[in-house]
Amino acid sequence: MVDILKLFAALVLGYLIGSLNTAVIVGKIYGKDIRSHGSKSAGLTNTLRVLGKSAAIFVLVGDILKGVIACLIGLLLPVYFFSGVAMDSVSLLVAGAGAVIGHNWPIYFKFEGGKGALTAVTVLFMADWVMGLLCIGFFVIITALTRYVSLGTICAIMLIVAISFIPVFEHTLYFNIFACVMALTIIFKHMKNIQRLLSGTENKLTF
Repeated sequence: MVDILKLFAALVLGYLIGSLNTAVIVGKIYGKDIRSHGSKSAGLTNTLRVLGKSAAIFVLVGDILKGVIACLIGLLLPVYFFSGVAMDSVSLLVAGAGAVIGHNWPIYFKFEGGKGALTAVTVLFMADWVMGLLCIGFFVIITALTRYVSLGTICAIMLIVAISFIPVFEHTLYFNIFACVMALTIIFKHMKNIQRLLSGTENKLTF
């Protein structure tokens, strides 16, 4: 019962922190509602396109901090699961998932948020830095080759789901569930991007 209460608290706190959507806040400081411009997504890529590099840096730092703070809260509400040599901080994963959900559907901004990729990879990095680096590296390669940020994001999260089941990474079923839930969430938020990719109308990133 105590562990369930800890996990519930981790989820709620993670969600409330994640709901502090940095792109929306920075957009308001710059005098624009980011959700009404560009792709209308309250995230890093749209901020870069609409508001420029300086605003994008603030969003980058803010989205990373959200994931870090949520995970630290999860560690302060320690709930661990062991399976043989594998071990995961379930409370960290739950708090991190809450932050991603909050980013995507923020309670403070009428549940209209971003797509959660940056916060999700931050949580992944906090849970397993090796897998986090693999995710970032694969994202950079796909994005550099195609110039499609959305395609790089989708490919990277699918890679994490695949390798999360490889025993060498020593993760439990809870991590596999976390990876699958995050992948489904991010892919769901990228449905319009997927449609544009299939039709050849997706915007490319200009370096």
